[in-house]
Amino acid sequence: MEEPKYRIRALHTPDTVTVYQAYRPEIGLPAARDGRFPATWKRDRMTWIKPSFLWMMYRCGWAAKEGQETVLAVEITREGFEWALRNACLSHYARGFHPDQASWKRQLKQAPARVQWDPERDLHLRPLPYRSLQLGLSGEASRRYADEWTVSVTDVTPLAHDVHALVRADDPASAARLLPREEPYPAPAGLLDHLRAENAAIGPVLPV
Repeated sequence: MEEPKYRIRALHTPDTVTVYQAYRPEIGLPAARDGRFPATWKRDRMTWIKPSFLWMMYRCGWAAKEGQETVLAVEITREGFEWALRNACLSHYARGFHPDQASWKRQLKQAPARVQWDPERDLHLRPLPYRSLQLGLSGEASRRYADEWTVSVTDVTPLAHDVHALVRADDPASAARLLPREEPYPAPAGLLDHLRAENAAIGPVLPV
């Protein structure tokens, strides 16, 4: 069965969904140790969360890029995740989907969350023909993510290294067995209608 172009795939339970972020150790290690983001984590800036482990690996270079050496699996409430999606705006203007650029800019300015769909990645971090969700949180959404929605924070940097080692050893089957079990997210009907533009191009700015 062909994978839909726009669909959220994630590790999830009846109550939570797991997203990934990468930080420098000074932020990531205390967050994993305490199960919450430290006071030094800036709640007034935009933060991007990714339900796709392999997209996170693409972005952080298997936890090798400077400032992204610690990969976190952040388990958040589905209620919070869906609140962010309901209140999100696409991160880029899509002709024929938005009425005009001015109305899109107004939405973007007012929305506490934004969505970008980027090509999902395979084990070799090559782009696939379907998209992976990135969810940017700012203002109220960022604060609620850190202080209300977060259920647990786990350092999965060792997992990133283990998977990468198996890929480099040309053992993709063993690498795939280690991956988090990301399955289609049971989004309520209509939840993503304002975020799926079939002809929307990928945004020019790569979020971190």
